[in-house]
Amino acid sequence: MFETGNAHLVSLTDQGSYAVLSLDCPEKLNRLTEAMLDGLERAFAVFEGWRHQRALVVTGTGGVFSVGADLEALSCLDSASARQFSQRGQRLMAHLNRVDCVTIAAIDGYCLGGGLDLALSCDLRYASPRSSFQHPGVRRGIITGWGGNVRLPRLIGKDAARRYFMTGERIDACEARRLGLINDLREQPLRVACEVASTIASNWTAGMISAAKLAS
Repeated sequence: MFETGNAHLVSLTDQGSYAVLSLDCPEKLNRLTEAMLDGLERAFAVFEGWRHQRALVVTGTGGVFSVGADLEALSCLDSASARQFSQRGQRLMAHLNRVDCVTIAAIDGYCLGGGLDLALSCDLRYASPRSSFQHPGVRRGIITGWGGNVRLPRLIGKDAARRYFMTGERIDACEARRLGLINDLREQPLRVACEVASTIASNWTAGMISAAKLAS
């Protein structure tokens, strides 16, 4: 298992034909702080160096996927540093979206703000009935800067996405399934995501997988 940094905020586990990347700071609700983004960057680099996996499962520990960026910390940024933070998150999400394998989000609990952007950057999403989804930035006078404003409408349609961005309403798991935000509801989404990852790996044909990703 690879762990990033002294704080072990992100762990990456080699499961043979696939890997599991875990956000591992449950006491902070897996907030996507600068340190967490550092961990994600290092984990992505290590994962791509392994080269034998056909899928990557992204999850969070402690009964929460991620509540997104630390909004209090964001409020202290000036315009230049805020732009840099936004661009860094955009690069990370775009990198995950384009990685040459299938990416699967296993969601349990809160999946909010930048955490939702992280899940949206994956090819597939499985969630527990306890999960909830939200882009609350409008309540702080901001909108997601990590690509969710593009990816969410592609999944649930422009009208529904517009409503949730403008109101900041929270979406429960059943409504997320109905909208098409997630692929399925399961009591143990991580186990299901790993089973799907293993199946995809056993069926792997690079050209077909790449075509499927491009079509999505």
